[in-house]
Amino acid sequence: MRRLDRRGAIRFVDAADTEGAACPIDRGALLARFHACEDGAMLSGAAAFAAMWRAIPVLRPIGIAARNPVALALLERLYRGFLRVRPRMQRLVARLDRR
Repeated sequence: MRRLDRRGAIRFVDAADTEGAACPIDRGALLARFHACEDGAMLSGAAAFAAMWRAIPVLRPIGIAARNPVALALLERLYRGFLRVRPRMQRLVARLDRR
């Protein structure tokens, strides 16, 4: 996503490196789901991804489409499914990195 953000519209923050950072969200919650702040509102999950997509010109149409409640609900459902398999994916990638 950083490469797609050629205008520098997004300030990426490493949630694992929150030492001393002023953040309104608990570190555990930050690491559990994707978060973004858009127009002063803190978003998480699919809504946060949609906000990020709206900031990247090539992905903006998808982000705008995600403003539709039905589309956002579908994306959130997919995101929750991803969160269930994410630990297994991380273990697989870690094993492959060790090889």
